[in-house]
Amino acid sequence: MNAETTGTQDRTAVDCSLLAVRVVVGVIFAIHGSQKLFGAFDGPGLEKIVQMMGPIGYLVTIGEFFGGLGLIVGFLTRFSSASIIVIMIGAIVKVHGPKGFFLSDGGFEYNLSLIGLLLPVLIAGPGKFAIGRLLPLPKSAKTGRPIIVLE
Repeated sequence: MNAETTGTQDRTAVDCSLLAVRVVVGVIFAIHGSQKLFGAFDGPGLEKIVQMMGPIGYLVTIGEFFGGLGLIVGFLTRFSSASIIVIMIGAIVKVHGPKGFFLSDGGFEYNLSLIGLLLPVLIAGPGKFAIGRLLPLPKSAKTGRPIIVLE
């Protein structure tokens, strides 16, 4: 096995890992967002979310639902990851932080784990298996890949 083969195998493993993380976290947020947006899965629906959270409830709901879908298919994944990370930081500060670390006490450990899962996607991008790679998006002259914000 030479260095060129090893690098290819490593890249495939990274691409598969990024796909797995994107899909798992994307499904979590698409379902959670659908509770807030549509009232699906016994969720409160958009009207009640906005009553509870105020106008920021619109952004949180849209960020969770469409960010989750973006992660699943691999479109605007860095933007979606960043948006959901900001939403999770907000949830920690406003809701879970005062309750401590442990989830059993209503704490922020789950939010922190989701942030940890999203950081590699934010840093590395969606990987090879993303619909954004198939779309005619503007490409970087330097790398030939889609412009980082669109990736």
